[in-house]
Amino acid sequence: MEKTNVAIVGMGTVGSGVARLLLDHGDRTSRHAGRTLWLKKAVVRDLAKPRDVELPDGVVTDSIADVINDPEIAVVAQLIGGLEPARTIMLDLMEAGKDIVTANKALLAQHGPELFTRARELGRTIAFEASVAGGIPIIANISQCLSANQILSLEGILNGTSNFIVSQMDEKGASYDDVLKKAQDLGYAEADPTMDVDGTDAAQKLAILAHLAFGATVDWSDIPREGIDGLSSLDLAYSRKLGYRIKLLAVANLAEDGLELSVGPTLVKCGTPLAEVRDAFNAIRVIGDAVGPVFYHGLGAGQMPTASAVTADIIDTAVGRTRLTFETLEYFSVDQPPRVKLRDVDTLQGRYYFRLTVANHPGTLAAITKALAEDSISIASVIQHEPENADVEGQDAADETVPLVVMTHAASEGAARSATEKIESLPCVTGPVVRLRVKQ
Repeated sequence: MEKTNVAIVGMGTVGSGVARLLLDHGDRTSRHAGRTLWLKKAVVRDLAKPRDVELPDGVVTDSIADVINDPEIAVVAQLIGGLEPARTIMLDLMEAGKDIVTANKALLAQHGPELFTRARELGRTIAFEASVAGGIPIIANISQCLSANQILSLEGILNGTSNFIVSQMDEKGASYDDVLKKAQDLGYAEADPTMDVDGTDAAQKLAILAHLAFGATVDWSDIPREGIDGLSSLDLAYSRKLGYRIKLLAVANLAEDGLELSVGPTLVKCGTPLAEVRDAFNAIRVIGDAVGPVFYHGLGAGQMPTASAVTADIIDTAVGRTRLTFETLEYFSVDQPPRVKLRDVDTLQGRYYFRLTVANHPGTLAAITKALAEDSISIASVIQHEPENADVEGQDAADETVPLVVMTHAASEGAARSATEKIESLPCVTGPVVRLRVKQ
């Protein structure tokens, strides 16, 4: 059987999982590849660091030059995170004639056009299934299986850490800080979880999907985004009363005037597939003009789900399938103009959930209704409970503040933002207004 020599650069959690699949299940990978996939080198930062996979003698090295200068190594799984030195290493590997497999979504979201253009110039390929949604094969489905379609919509839960935290807060009634610590103890969240919980990770993944599905050239940092780090258990509770669950939703919708992109906590109707995605799972709903709606669900992170996607890319690269797909992705070129423009955020239409803390006295609701009406926003429903001391003798409930929840009919983002500013300026409203989008 023919042999393809493989190297892994970065032996962290995912790299160790890939090594285990190549070493312990070589019969399986060889059967699918039609050739032996031979792990020849694994580049690490610290040779003395213990690892959870036993590597053969001579495989481990701390020198990237051992891979770059070895002409027998054809495929490299580049599994270093961050932007640098990951970008430079990838360019050096491609200059040396290596095809690349990567799981680094931040690198592709930031430098994708440059890397893909250079890969084409050198006759090399980059496979990146593991960069979005872990073990869910969304990249292959969009670029291959759904290639006869114009994708019309992508809606997804793309960050397992955030979904785990929100699910635990919702189902267990736990505080954000307690669930975050649990997520870190379980290995779902990093010591610094900022990129997961502030929406950055989901926005980077959405930027990659927007490239593939729509030919959009967008800097992930330009995608409107909001994380779950400010999410209150009050909003989770009120959402349930209204028949919704809150999810950190990444959205891409194609319209005649351009592409809508956003990431943020969103109320999703209970009983629908996205609302029922729990814990560290990811899910993506895709609508194509020919196929209609399709739904993908699975573990979006973790050692072996991500290693599964990386190893599948290694197999596809070794047998030539990656090259066939890669050569069709012309709109990743820095010289290729974007095929779609981004929509003006202020014009985007949607329903909204407002939660306010208001004074419990006459005229409060009228003032809020007036502020909404000035921006042509109509109210669909209202929830306001009595103050806790409403029945206590001698207590004046009119001096209390109470939460008020308003669900609106469809309105533009610009109108909703303007109304929020007006409501926050009212003397009967205390503190900031919580405003979340509602999935239609």
